[in-house]
Formats: sequence, structure tokens, C-alpha cells
Amino acid sequence: MSTDTHTAAPQELEDPDSLADYRVDDRREIIGLLRELRDGALPVLLTGPNGASFGTTLWSFDEPGNHVSFGADETHPHLRRLVEGDEIVAVTHTPAAKLQFELRHPVLVRAAQSCALQVELPQAVYRFQRRESFRISLQVRQKAPTLHTRHPSIPEMKLALRILDLSIGGCALLLPDDVPGLQAGTRLQQVQLELDTTTRLRTDVVLRHIASGDGAGRRIGCEWERMDLSSQRELQRFIDLTQRRQRAVADI
Repeated sequence: MSTDTHTAAPQELEDPDSLADYRVDDRREIIGLLRELRDGALPVLLTGPNGASFGTTLWSFDEPGNHVSFGADETHPHLRRLVEGDEIVAVTHTPAAKLQFELRHPVLVRAAQSCALQVELPQAVYRFQRRESFRISLQVRQKAPTLHTRHPSIPEMKLALRILDLSIGGCALLLPDDVPGLQAGTRLQQVQLELDTTTRLRTDVVLRHIASGDGAGRRIGCEWERMDLSSQRELQRFIDLTQRRQRAVADI
């Protein structure tokens, strides 16, 4: 059964040296991750380069047969486009990490009462830590890192929110007291992150936690969603560079 009908931006999987630390290619470890997805019935978003997307869950995996089966709904308008495109990326979240991997050679397998999407067992899985990932505090500068978007309830209102801290999994924002309130669970699509004069990224974000105001603004905890690998790579470089600079200042 489909669990997500959103149209996602095309995903892209690469294997540059900068992502080597996130790559899991040990077969036993991959099987362990797939077992966690299956046993937890965790939602998995499948996306293709043609903009098609389909939400599902992992039904089963057959290690000797080298294939994995996902639940499929033949009536879903994007499913056939995904299969015909033959380039599918799966994205899901465990309690500790975001997982992303390619699905190769998709085939629809039909039974009397059900339908499954069968693919080859993944050769590699990219695992990105979530809340446990390193988080940097961003000091006030002349040009502070900023998230640009529009107020979800007032589209004509442009927002430029200061980024207080940052990690590969999300950020904390400062919402001024004079800005109409935002609700936890809200998804902001294609926000622009201006981290410095050369680092500008676009991604979706989900507002997870909103602190009560104390006269100095409200703190909002955000999680990145559907950030492509190119942007993740740029974000990781920015975090690493900022961390090195902060350590250098601390050592003076």
C-alpha cells in the first residue's frame, strides 16, 4: 500500500570520496539494515529522475535469491513510471540514521491478492547519522547564516531566519517575536540556505520543535528532508571547515 503521494525532487546517488565514510557495502551489515526496515515496517520513499515518487514499506528480502520486495499499488500513478525509468533511489529513516540506496532492475510481481516491486539486493547503502551527528554553533557575524523561505500561512511574507546551529541532519532557527507563529510538523519546500558568500543550498525542511518565546525570539528545531547528495556534500564541507576554524580560534 502506498504511504506517501508527494512528488519528490529526483534523487541522485554518487560515490565520491567525500561520501566514503557513509557507505555501507558489507553484505551482512546491509542485510541487518534491511531487516530493521522490514521488522519496523518503516516508511520508504522511492523516487526516480523523472520526478515520480512512491511511498511503500519493505516486505521481504531473499539473500540467497539476491532480491528485495517492496509493497506495490498498481493503481498508483507514479509506480509504472518508476519501473519504466529503471533508476530508483530509496530513502528512509531509522531512529538513528537516514538511509539511501539504489534499487536496480525493478520488476512488478503480481499475485492473486497483492502486487510487489522486486529489485536486486542493494550492493551499497549510504547511512547518514541524524541527531547524533556533529552539530556546530554559529556565532553572530556581520553576515549570519540564514534560511530564506515564505511564511506557510502568509505566502506574501518573506522570511529570512538566522541559523543558530547546524548539522548534517538539521538546524536550529531563531524566529523573531514579531513574526506570526509556525506549527511543529510543518514542511517548508525548497527553502534556500545561505551559509556564507559561496555556500547556498536548497532543500525541504520539517519543523520538529518550537520553543516558547522569552522576549528574544523562539528557537525552532528543523530537520532536512529530501536534500540531494550534492547539497549534503556541500553542507558537510561547510560544517567541517567551520569546525576547524572554531578549533583553531580555541587553541589561540
